[in-house]
Amino acid sequence: MYDFLIIGSGLFGAVFAHEAHSAGKRVLMLERRSHVGGNVYCEEKEGIRIHKYGAHIFHTSDREVWDYVNRFVSFNNYINSPVANYRGELYNLPFNMNTFAKMWGVTTPAEAAAKIEEQRRAAGIKEPQNLEEQAISLIGTDIYTKLIKGYTEKQWGRSCTELPAFIIRRLPVRYSFDNNYFNDRYQGIPVGGYNRLIHALLDGIEVRTGEDYNLPTIRERYRDAARTIVYTGAIDAYFGYALGTLAYRGLRFETERLEEENHQGVAVMNYTAREIPYTRIIEHKHFEFGTQPVTYITREYPADWHPGEEAYYPVNDAENQALYSRYAALAKKEDGTIFGGRLAEYRYYDMDDVIRSALDCARSALA
Repeated sequence: MYDFLIIGSGLFGAVFAHEAHSAGKRVLMLERRSHVGGNVYCEEKEGIRIHKYGAHIFHTSDREVWDYVNRFVSFNNYINSPVANYRGELYNLPFNMNTFAKMWGVTTPAEAAAKIEEQRRAAGIKEPQNLEEQAISLIGTDIYTKLIKGYTEKQWGRSCTELPAFIIRRLPVRYSFDNNYFNDRYQGIPVGGYNRLIHALLDGIEVRTGEDYNLPTIRERYRDAARTIVYTGAIDAYFGYALGTLAYRGLRFETERLEEENHQGVAVMNYTAREIPYTRIIEHKHFEFGTQPVTYITREYPADWHPGEEAYYPVNDAENQALYSRYAALAKKEDGTIFGGRLAEYRYYDMDDVIRSALDCARSALA
């Protein structure tokens, strides 16, 4: 018998597995896909590592997490500095003095702040009731209209007036010429790609791919395989959607090989006009400063999500949070089962948060 049966080989499962294995525990991991790594998995073509499930940029201010991942891989000095494309007009992100100078021709922080305040007052919003009002109150009408509205409505599949204000409450606004998207102290891409990190974490651990634990036949096969189960899949799927289905937004990826050395000059370019069907184009080689004579780009298309498809962004509105709470109550009654990770906890996690959660969970379980 195994000590731990871990369902899912993404970051949460891989970190937990490594900690348990290092503590001398017998670990078996099941993965429903044909590869390990969850959504950080990369597919290599012509020396370019393609982020198969969307761009993943590691960033953290948690020194312990940073030191932890650096035990397995080193990181390059990639800094995320995306560009927004609005009908051919290019703007730096996050919203900063470069953005304001291009939008309004201002040259000082005081001028930019005055312009935003002028547009806030003109909108007459006192207590923002939805995302549109929240965004305008933070950044003004011009930037909202060109750089937020279309992108957000594509991403979530509904009008900004129908989306809750909290989604954009922490919108980064800087009165400096700093294009670094993240405020975290540590940032980069693993040298050699994320697969190298996952494989290092899973070194010495038995992994079986193509095994979907939520299929009744598979679950029955492993019913008595381990003393403790660590489940990182969708919590509603674990319970057979007995209380209903939690909502997500999906993504569709369209990857293309181009006979160009450099297509767009940046790893991430957001397309903010509503009529452009995709939200962004990723040029993967720029994550690792590639010099290959060809390039690969991926267009990301937001999509409606249906059970059985890859789930990307939880729809954390009041209705879905209430449903998740009911599933979480069921999960607490599952003796010998630990639920962890973005799908099991129905929340959007950055990678460092996943690792922190997995480390804390493993230490508690192994204490």
